[in-house]
Amino acid sequence: MRRRIVSLWFCRLATDRILRHRGPAPDDRPLAAVTESGSRILLSGVTLAAERAGLSPGMTLADARAVAAHLMTVPADPRADAVLLSRLARWAGRYTPIVARDGADGLFLDITGCAHLFGGEAAMLTDMATRLEGLGLAASAALADTPGAAWALARHGRPGAIAPPGGTARALERLPVAALRLDRETAAGLAHLGLRRIGDLYGLPRGSLAARFGVGTVRQLDRALGHAEEPLAASRPSTPPCARMSFAEPIAARTDIDAALAWLLGEICTRLEGLGCGARRLELACHRVDGTAQMLDIGTARPLRDPSALARLFRDRLDRIDPGFGIEAMILAATASETLSPAQGRIGSRCDTQEGAAALTDRLGNRLGFGRIRRAAAVDSHLPDRAWRPVSPVEGVEVLSPPATPLRPARLFARPEPVAAEAGRNEGPPAAFRWRGRRHAVCAAEGPERIAPEWWRDDPAWRDGARDYWRIEDAAGRRFWLCRVGDPPQWHLHGLFG
Repeated sequence: MRRRIVSLWFCRLATDRILRHRGPAPDDRPLAAVTESGSRILLSGVTLAAERAGLSPGMTLADARAVAAHLMTVPADPRADAVLLSRLARWAGRYTPIVARDGADGLFLDITGCAHLFGGEAAMLTDMATRLEGLGLAASAALADTPGAAWALARHGRPGAIAPPGGTARALERLPVAALRLDRETAAGLAHLGLRRIGDLYGLPRGSLAARFGVGTVRQLDRALGHAEEPLAASRPSTPPCARMSFAEPIAARTDIDAALAWLLGEICTRLEGLGCGARRLELACHRVDGTAQMLDIGTARPLRDPSALARLFRDRLDRIDPGFGIEAMILAATASETLSPAQGRIGSRCDTQEGAAALTDRLGNRLGFGRIRRAAAVDSHLPDRAWRPVSPVEGVEVLSPPATPLRPARLFARPEPVAAEAGRNEGPPAAFRWRGRRHAVCAAEGPERIAPEWWRDDPAWRDGARDYWRIEDAAGRRFWLCRVGDPPQWHLHGLFG
């Protein structure tokens, strides 16, 4: 299949962004965005009214004032322009999953195999132009076999130009050589020799052209004609599995959104199963009739491709979707996935503990944020306060088996708390102890278990040497983990059972 590329050029991105928020300039006065360049102030963007008055980007503000004394200016904001272009790249995902940024004011869309979904290439470009005009953006779109040819037609040809498959050379031959994305000096040098059109370069020997004007000139010509490959740096490195649903009439009811999402989840899980993968992150885009997109994403603690389980994760967050005047298309993409091998379940059995913990993590993570959840991972240490460490439940970490140690308390204090103990028999467990103002009589005890510090690590908490631990039960059935440490020996409470 022949590659087909759309170039979208936002002719007045900076000023269009300003007018979208502030409204049109009073009395249709020319407006320009300005930026400092050394000691000069230059125009970085102009409105259509400013263009008609003879202004263009790159002019100094002094020259612009001489041409149009009533010019209005606003400071340029490249960061805000970049944010708008990123949003437009996401908006363009309605047409193709492969969208790449083209400088600071353009996009490349690889629509190979996508045009028939919109009634053909001409209908797709018309739809783009109509929607962008409705958003208050001035854009020029063109379509060709290569990014270079599409770029040349969008900026130097007529808006909406379409080079037929295999007809790139003929479509470019009458365009100026600057349309090859050459620098001004190279374009001026070619024009000085009478090589003003791209077609004038077709019959020239490549070696002579490269020797006179550089290898880059030949490379740009070959890229535009398709003789050299030009990869696109898409915002997503690879095409994720996705499913799309378009509606004949816009939907807004929650029941309709739920039904559409259920169908999309079924489709995406089927595709993931074919790939032998499970989703780790899903992104839902709801494209509204006003041209904006409502975005929603969920994450999972483990690879998952169960539609009902994924639907439960979305259910808690769908209230954030504002359908506005209606949603006309929904796109679901698995932006992150991992290998998931088929598993054989046992008849009449419920999911195991690991699956249940993962399901709980999914729900808590999507409700509270995965950054706020931690799980305990075993550490290769015999010390009770170093045997576990908190880790993220969704990150892949090496799982160590817990060390083979006796029973440990469910609640372990950061540091052992001193207690007042009443001496028992033969240096055994205490007969009673007082902790936090309350006396506990010892009814049963098990121990001792001696734990020595790690000699290769200088740990201030273990500078008093080895500890003798006892599991203690008082008259009320409460169980404690006490240790005897130091010389003379002192008793401390390190944890609670149950």
